[in-house]
Amino acid sequence: MWRYYLITLVLIGIDQWTKWLVAARMEIGESIPIVEDFFYITSHRNSGAAWGILEGQMTLFYIITVIVIAGLIYFLHTHGKQDRLIAVGVSVLIGGAVGNFIDRILYQEVVDFANFYIFNYNFPIFNVADASLTIGVVIVMIAIILDERKRGKEKK
Repeated sequence: MWRYYLITLVLIGIDQWTKWLVAARMEIGESIPIVEDFFYITSHRNSGAAWGILEGQMTLFYIITVIVIAGLIYFLHTHGKQDRLIAVGVSVLIGGAVGNFIDRILYQEVVDFANFYIFNYNFPIFNVADASLTIGVVIVMIAIILDERKRGKEKK
């Protein structure tokens, strides 16, 4: 189990380090082009959830995040033992949840900086924790699909 928590800790470390770099070295709203017309590092703050929904509802975020993290740890210890892919996905999810939780506790907002323009659409600015949450969900979904296929073949 310890190696899954290592994944979580590495993601939290990368998330907090990148956010610190942006917060310490850039003004809010400042943007640095990395790939012109596609990817920019843009210093942004978000006091809500994805796309700024529920802005300023910190107490709600605290409660939900603690419940979700506790549920994910429980899930890691119950289902992660049987399926490594599930365990990896859940550990990535925990890293993302904790990364943004740290920001909300310390600053009452989340530092975002990854700013992509996809076919002239300015995708909402996000961070490593947000990416971890998305990647973790995808990994867990793949693990569930693979498990269902395996069960289907066993029935035949």
